[in-house]
Amino acid sequence: MTPSAHVQVQDLWHRYNPNDSWTLQAIDLQLQQGELVGLLGPSGCGKTTLLRLIAGFERPSRGSLSIHGREVAGPRRWLEPERRGVGMVFQDYALFPHLNAWANACFGLRRGASSERAAWLLALLGLQGLEQRYPHELSGGQRQRLALARALAPGPAVVLLDEPFSNLDVEVRLHLRSELPGVLNQCGTSGLLVTHDPEEALAICDRVAVLEGGRLHQIASPRELVQHPATAFVGRFVLQGNLLPVSDHNGALLQTALGLWRCSDARGGEPLAAASALQLLVLPEALTLEPDGNAEGLVLGREFLGREWLVRVQLGDHQLRLRLPLAHDWSRGQRCHVRPRPGATALLYPGQVPLRAQPDQ
Repeated sequence: MTPSAHVQVQDLWHRYNPNDSWTLQAIDLQLQQGELVGLLGPSGCGKTTLLRLIAGFERPSRGSLSIHGREVAGPRRWLEPERRGVGMVFQDYALFPHLNAWANACFGLRRGASSERAAWLLALLGLQGLEQRYPHELSGGQRQRLALARALAPGPAVVLLDEPFSNLDVEVRLHLRSELPGVLNQCGTSGLLVTHDPEEALAICDRVAVLEGGRLHQIASPRELVQHPATAFVGRFVLQGNLLPVSDHNGALLQTALGLWRCSDARGGEPLAAASALQLLVLPEALTLEPDGNAEGLVLGREFLGREWLVRVQLGDHQLRLRLPLAHDWSRGQRCHVRPRPGATALLYPGQVPLRAQPDQ
């Protein structure tokens, strides 16, 4: 464990009952001091379970957990939640309704501890002057700020945030999430943020861990995730890419529902796996449409994204997503050809390093 690591998760496995399938499998994760790491994945992938294990609300089935250099859970070690130095911010705030904002912020302080840190946090989070108000007298954004102040007041090594912005309106959510990294940095606290929103995780986190089915697919910086998704799932979930099976291949030439694609390299001359094992990830911005009343493609719907359309198209057995300019107003039920854009590239999975492919002209 490196000296600055605040949280170390090693080979962590968990299931709630002996006969259940694994909720988490072989998780390795490390948080550095002041770092904000996002836990990203679909519902039921194990994100909240991992938070509960770090907090001490659950005992891991296997593996170990260390916080600030001290093992808190392992084969022969178990430390109670209140002794771990962990703060928790819940989706529903979990404030005490009978206590005012000041009493809520000070609740986790030890008896006799100075309340100066609570006062500093309330000022830092824009709650100065609201100390005497009760939770029901605060807005949703103010209650979430208060929940964060209460979690940070005891000076935890790490604060765990379980979808803390999901109940807020868009403007407040965007404002609060932009402030979070700076607040954690000023407190010298690591943060682990659970979310199922790729945009949110990529926008504010130093690194993002992508989970699916209890397994960790990749942990990397937002830039690395976007430029080099390690697995087909990461590309589909994080980048909202189109995943197409390869129906046949002849050397580096791949047959797909979008026509022929050619691998830019062939893994040092090694033959590719059987076509049934290969999938091509094509990003929404790599495709374009051509109107044609006799074409196979069928427009299912569109979403206005401000500067472009997000268009859903049925092509045979596949439903594709495309990002298209506003110049053409696509309508539901319209027939069209789906074409790769000039210079488009795609990624071929599986493989430790996914191959790049281009349309075969």
